[in-house]
Amino acid sequence: MEEQETFYKSQSFTTGSEFTAGIEGPAVDRDGNLYVVNFGKEGTIGKVTPEGQASLFIELPAGSTGNGIRFDSKGNMMIADYTGHNVLKVDMASKELTVYAHHEGLNQPNDLAIMDNDIIFASDPNWKNSTGQIWRVGTDGKFVLLESDMGTTNGIEVSPDNKTLYVNESVQRNVWAYDLSEHGEISNKRLLIQFEDFGMDGMRVDTDGNLFITRHGKGTVVKLSPQGEVLEEIEMSGKKPSNIAFGGKNGKTAYVTLQDNGNIDFFRTEKPGREFKN
Repeated sequence: MEEQETFYKSQSFTTGSEFTAGIEGPAVDRDGNLYVVNFGKEGTIGKVTPEGQASLFIELPAGSTGNGIRFDSKGNMMIADYTGHNVLKVDMASKELTVYAHHEGLNQPNDLAIMDNDIIFASDPNWKNSTGQIWRVGTDGKFVLLESDMGTTNGIEVSPDNKTLYVNESVQRNVWAYDLSEHGEISNKRLLIQFEDFGMDGMRVDTDGNLFITRHGKGTVVKLSPQGEVLEEIEMSGKKPSNIAFGGKNGKTAYVTLQDNGNIDFFRTEKPGREFKN
């Protein structure tokens, strides 16, 4: 008889504090390895095996510091380089690193979302002024400003059907939804939910379109329906979860980076992340 699986109960994945307080990322490759920024020091990318063994994957060029990570349809790693105002691209086989897109008009590319056709979206907060922007990076490697005069845009994600873009504002505690065209145009902005307290950071969706959002300062991950209804709230081992990614067996393991201690928690989910929808 198959053992009943426990969902939404977090456990420690790494405990060695291998990452700095700038721990972010995270993203999982086709082999199930997890990649997280700032391994040991700023300006690096660490690799964590499915068994939880962490090591240095690459060092970024001088002046570059990673934040959000995504993989494109070809398996290339795309990195939001917030100090260099870039999206960096890494060939996973050769580890060759190139600047995929650059624009001086950004405050700092923070987190990334990606459509199935490899159109990328970048959140762009200005923490000092509590403002933010949203940018698109087309497959031509060019930044296009989609919206300015927002709050502190942070977590960003695309729905499984590629028809909705979600963006949250950390300081204002809003989660916004937009209609999304196949060319990456946004319209019909609407408020999905506003939280009464605590900030937000990264977010991801599962194959049903439910949003998983890290509640920075509260120490939880909240699961929202596509309509903005709170379905679950999962306690983490630290108070400062920064970002989340799906991986593991059947894509149903959620990995959460924690800035308190430079470690990673995980919990199992009923549905896989959107990257595993095929």
